[in-house]
Amino acid sequence: MEGSSRVEGPPRLDGCARFDGPLRFVALGDSLTEGVGDPVGDGAWRGWAALLADGLAEQPAGFTNLAVSGSQTRDVLERQLPEALELRPDLVSVVVGVNDTLRCTFDIRAVAARLDQVYAACAGEGALLLTACLPDPGTMLGLPGALAAPLARRQRAVNTVVHALSERYEALHLHACEGDWTIDRALWSADRLHPGERGHRQLALRFHTLLAERGLATGPAPSPEPEFPVPSTSASLWWLATAGTGWVARRCTDLLPQLLSLAADELRHRARGTSARLDLRASAAVSAALAGLSAAERADAA
Repeated sequence: MEGSSRVEGPPRLDGCARFDGPLRFVALGDSLTEGVGDPVGDGAWRGWAALLADGLAEQPAGFTNLAVSGSQTRDVLERQLPEALELRPDLVSVVVGVNDTLRCTFDIRAVAARLDQVYAACAGEGALLLTACLPDPGTMLGLPGALAAPLARRQRAVNTVVHALSERYEALHLHACEGDWTIDRALWSADRLHPGERGHRQLALRFHTLLAERGLATGPAPSPEPEFPVPSTSASLWWLATAGTGWVARRCTDLLPQLLSLAADELRHRARGTSARLDLRASAAVSAALAGLSAAERADAA
């Protein structure tokens, strides 16, 4: 599905231009960017964006993390974006969409439209975008195939949209939805949904590499080695049984009845040998969502 659709857009920005003056970096998104999985004491989180900020320039960058756990694309558009634009950032990370896939209201057209508005607003102010595609939560949680497949299909749809819009707005895009890092348990926290400190450091290091290759990160690269001791097995299990379980429940309660229905549909198609139809249906929905954005662009220009 990924890379199958192109979205027309405005002229591409000069991604090789250096930032002028003190760098201002603003991070938007959900729990991943808030830093869940990378604790630094007193209940605080650090995360990949803060680690990246420390290596952007020789002088400390102005860094603001507006990401909030549980945020969906609507929250980023309506709550985080206005505050971000007031800060006049040079660099904006927008990593969001997983929580949208965990809701019964999931609509790839709406997700695409919101992301397009966020990207356009940031790029329109001259900010360089950082984006990423992510692994699907069903696979990371190890759900049975019939339950995991619908979530995987949704996340692939979001990733395809992110790919297309990242190209449109010349974002620096990190392909993080697959590869060794998704299966290396040492990089992930007990909940299997958020990176641990090592995982956050990997994300920060990979984003730093993308920026450094274009002369846009001149500070020291984040170290891949953890600063803090890895939580003990008992501590991890306790977190998963208490806070972690609540985290999943709060995000999936409204999805569960629909997910069971989707799983039943998945099993019916498997029994008939027609599972490919579900993939084709999802691909068609993504293509329609991206085509709708292009049509809106042409209408605005007319």
